[in-house]
Amino acid sequence: MNYELVKKWKKFVKSKLKALQSWYDMTFFQFDSVKLESALTKLGINTGDTVFVHSSFDAFRGFKGKPTDIIQMLKSLVGMNGVIMLPTMAITTTAVDYALENPIVDIKRTQSRMGLITELFRRTPGVFRSLHPTHPIAVWGNDAQAIVADHHLAKTPCGFPSPLYQLYERDGKILLLGTGIEVLTFFHTVEEILEHKLSVNPFTENSFDLQVKDEKGQLWDCNTRLYEPSVSRRRRLYPLLNELKRMQALNECKVGKLHIQLFPAKDVLKAVQYLIDRGISCYE
Repeated sequence: MNYELVKKWKKFVKSKLKALQSWYDMTFFQFDSVKLESALTKLGINTGDTVFVHSSFDAFRGFKGKPTDIIQMLKSLVGMNGVIMLPTMAITTTAVDYALENPIVDIKRTQSRMGLITELFRRTPGVFRSLHPTHPIAVWGNDAQAIVADHHLAKTPCGFPSPLYQLYERDGKILLLGTGIEVLTFFHTVEEILEHKLSVNPFTENSFDLQVKDEKGQLWDCNTRLYEPSVSRRRRLYPLLNELKRMQALNECKVGKLHIQLFPAKDVLKAVQYLIDRGISCYE
């Protein structure tokens, strides 16, 4: 058997199937940023809102536009009095493994590994990236620079005074564009607020001394507990998703094939507290 020929044939068939799928999506499920903006407005995003966005551009099948069009639409949706936040972590393993490699995260140059939209967003003029070695957040809008300024002082990556904690304080909303709830970074903020009520401790016993480099090249120290890998592997957020639905706190819709979910950050805390009070855990 000519394995090289078979390999080429499989590659050819795969490319044709991919092209056919793309044609099908663009023919029957096409949408643009105007239609997406209209859907998000109906879901409940308003001018002046603070919104944390999780996204997967691979899920934007049938989208007639570029990733930068999505970014511009989000900015337009909340306006200059609003705030848009996106995760820009460089982590591909666990935070502990990443920290043990002792990287000095360069806020200006270290790329986001949280998807194409997040990387393009962090490069957008007017966007500020928070000073944190494991969980930097990119922020645009009202008071953006102040929101990111003290992240390196947080004693856990998403606790006070991180941008995610400020999302909570600002009555912010969480938007999932083509992702599931399992990516919910804000859950880490809830873990810090409710740490002593949780069935397990999600944080490492010891703190890590890390450093982060700002846009001017200055190094900042960061002493933080991280997330215990053995507990993180057990985390399952489907009980939280079901509780948000029961509370009628979650709004969702589809635009083309893109599944969209929106819910208030404070309702995540309420939902987890409700689960704890009934002995239901988000850890297997």
